[in-house]
Amino acid sequence: MIAETVCSAVSAAGLGIAAVTAYRKRFLAAARIAAYSLVPVGLVMTGVVGWLADTAFSPTVWAGFVVLGGAWLLFMTTRAVERRGGGTRKERKAARTAQREAVAPAASAPSLGPAVRPAARPAAAPRATGSGEDFSDIEAILKKHGI
Repeated sequence: MIAETVCSAVSAAGLGIAAVTAYRKRFLAAARIAAYSLVPVGLVMTGVVGWLADTAFSPTVWAGFVVLGGAWLLFMTTRAVERRGGGTRKERKAARTAQREAVAPAASAPSLGPAVRPAARPAAAPRATGSGEDFSDIEAILKKHGI
């Protein structure tokens, strides 16, 4: 009974705000506010509010939620263990034997063929060190940019 009264008051307040908004020539916003304010009355009229009130105060329903939560927790735990452990004992044994057979025991050399060394690069010309370094390229760049 109190829920229906509260929902009716919220809807009446929302419709009042929608009327003030429409008075200010904001019709689109007023229509949106009116739509939102009619939702609580619609929920009361369809009986959803009464059903929710009965559900919220029922200990049987809360016990059902606890059972569902336990089932979910058990399901997630078994999935985590299955992913980590690799399944059953037979599946782990089959995976170990398949891994042993996958590696060829006589494969000592790579099968890509003999390695080819790249040709040696020519040695770079030695650079001049000391006070006689050439800064002409740097000066050209600075002049190009007006510095």
